[in-house]
Amino acid sequence: MLFSLKNYYKMKINILEFVEGARKATGLAVIIDVFRAFSVACYAIDAGASRIIATSDVSEAFLLKKKYKNSVLVGERDEKKIEGFDFGNSPTEIIKADLSGKTIIHTTTAGTQGLINAINAEIVLTGSFVNADAIVNYAKSVNPDVVSLVAMGYRATVSAEEDLLCAEMIDAKLKNESSVFEGRIADLQNTSGQRFFNPINIDFSPPTDFFLCTMVSRFDFVLKATKRLDGNIDLMRIDL
Repeated sequence: MLFSLKNYYKMKINILEFVEGARKATGLAVIIDVFRAFSVACYAIDAGASRIIATSDVSEAFLLKKKYKNSVLVGERDEKKIEGFDFGNSPTEIIKADLSGKTIIHTTTAGTQGLINAINAEIVLTGSFVNADAIVNYAKSVNPDVVSLVAMGYRATVSAEEDLLCAEMIDAKLKNESSVFEGRIADLQNTSGQRFFNPINIDFSPPTDFFLCTMVSRFDFVLKATKRLDGNIDLMRIDL
């Protein structure tokens, strides 16, 4: 056990941001999008989806929909559901759906772009609060030399408190530090999470999305990314 802990402390942990950060990520990369892509992905798998295909392009998503008959389109542009899609990028929508056996085709402004661009990492996981402990446990089991925590940010261009806080939490847990994050997560209601409480956004970003996205370690699995021959990404569930 002591030997194992010593190895964890030797991990080099880097915190990066945006698509550029995803491209620079090496070792085990965790692509973090708390609000809302990779929270949605976990809720979709929990709702019975058999697989998730992540893509960066809306037109590609429609092509994949034609290829996979038992599939649904999930995603957003400018936070809103894309015209012709089955669901927006909202866990509130997903948690109500029966996705048993469905293939989810997922495209977002930030998170899925990070997956596509994590070209130099050996292992790629999605990152969010809702499966943070599973991410930590998986990383400790793999014990890579480098962990790259990539905070994708708001629309992949502006630093987002929730993604950086998630990265900080994972970093602390990997180092076995006894930091407390609950209060800071709740305080996101007053910063980056304010938009979920604005009445003009209720149709596509309701308050329940905030609470569903900040339920720390609700799920005990990770979603591991694998590059497909068509350039898109398959996400595979690994239970911890």
